[in-house]
Amino acid sequence: MTTRPTQIAILGSTGSIGCRALDVIRDLGPERARVAALVGNSNVDLLWKQVSEHRPGFVGVTDAAAFMEFQGHLQAQGGAVPALSGGPAALLEAVEWEGIDCVVVATVGAIGLRATLRAIERGLRIAIANKEVLVCAGDLVTAAAAKHGAQILPIDSEHAAIFQCLTGHRCEDVRRLLLTSSGGPFRSATLEEMRRATRAEALAHPTWQMGEKITIDSATMMNKGLEIIEAHHLFGVSEEQIDVVVHPESIVHSMVEFQDNTVLAQLSTTDMYLPILCALTWPERVANPVPPLDFAALGQLTFEEPDPVRFPCLALARRAIAEGGTAPAVLNAANEIAVAHFLAEEITLLEIPTMIERALDAHTSTPSPGLEEILAADAWARREVEALCASAS
Repeated sequence: MTTRPTQIAILGSTGSIGCRALDVIRDLGPERARVAALVGNSNVDLLWKQVSEHRPGFVGVTDAAAFMEFQGHLQAQGGAVPALSGGPAALLEAVEWEGIDCVVVATVGAIGLRATLRAIERGLRIAIANKEVLVCAGDLVTAAAAKHGAQILPIDSEHAAIFQCLTGHRCEDVRRLLLTSSGGPFRSATLEEMRRATRAEALAHPTWQMGEKITIDSATMMNKGLEIIEAHHLFGVSEEQIDVVVHPESIVHSMVEFQDNTVLAQLSTTDMYLPILCALTWPERVANPVPPLDFAALGQLTFEEPDPVRFPCLALARRAIAEGGTAPAVLNAANEIAVAHFLAEEITLLEIPTMIERALDAHTSTPSPGLEEILAADAWARREVEALCASAS
C-alpha cells in the first residue's frame, strides 16, 4: 500500500528549531515528509530561501513590516505562492491549511498558543518546541489533546528524553523525573560575577546553539523552571516528583526514576536534530547523519545540584505551579519582558528574577482560567514588567 508523505507545517521556521526541523525534513526525503506551510517572523531573507527550496503551499510572516518586505521579494523575483498571509493570524491560517498532518510549534513566546490549540482541535500531531504554550495553558492544552485525540510530542531534548524513557511503563511506577541542565554559562560563576554579567557573556552558552531568548533563560536557569511546569503537564506528575540536576556535558538528556529504584536515562550526541526527528517519526527509529556517541572519548559524566541562591528562577517556577491558575502565564510573560530588557542592556541579569517575583507578588491568580483569562493575565504581566523595567533603568 502506498502512503503519502507527512504534510508538515512549521510555525517559527526561521528560528533555530525551525531551521533544524527543515534539515530533518530534507534528510527524510520527499517520499517521507513534505513542507506544506511555513510561518516566519522577521528574517525575510532566510524565509525566502526556505520558500524557494521547499515550495510550501502556504507562507506566513507574522511581523507586519517583514510581511511587506516579503511581498516585495515576491514581486521583484516574479515569484508567487499559493497562499500568503501576514500578521499573527498567519499562525492560525497555517494550521488550517489543507492536508496538514503535523504541526511543528517552534515559535517563541505565547504567540503560538491559539494556533497550537487550533491544531489540537483538528486532531493533528503536535511537535512542540514552544515552552510557553504548555507553561501558560498546560491544563487547557492537555485536556484539548485528550478530547480531540491529538498527539503531543515534545521537541526539547529533556522532555523528548523523558517521553522515550516512559514509553511502555505505567505512570504509577514513576517515582520522579530528573531534568538535566548544562548549568549554562554561569554554572561556576559567583553571585557577584552574575550581577556584573554582560549581554555577550550571558549569550555564550557552553553547549547548545540556540536563539537569544532561550539562551538567556539558560543563563538564569528559567529554562529549567519552565521545563518543570511543562513536565508537570506533559507527564501528569506532581511538582514534587520533578527534580533538576546539573550535567555540564549535556549527554544525558534526562532520566526517569521508578519505584523499584531503577533509573532509565536517554543519552545521545548534543544536537536538536535528534529530538526533532523523534517527534516527526515516532515510533520509528530512523537512521540519520548525527554522529553516535563515543563513550571512550567521553571519559566521564558529572552531575551536581543547582544552586538555589544564584538561580532563584527554579523556585519561582515551582511557586507558579503551587499557585496555579494564571500564575504560570504571569511567570512566563514577566520573564519574556525582563529578558527582552536585559538583551537591550536596560536591566542586569539578576534583575530578571526580581522582576518576575514582583509580578507574581502583584498578581491575584484566577483559578481554572479559560483561554481569554490566560491571555489577559499574560497582557497584564507584560505591562506590569514593562513599567518595572522602565523605573529601574
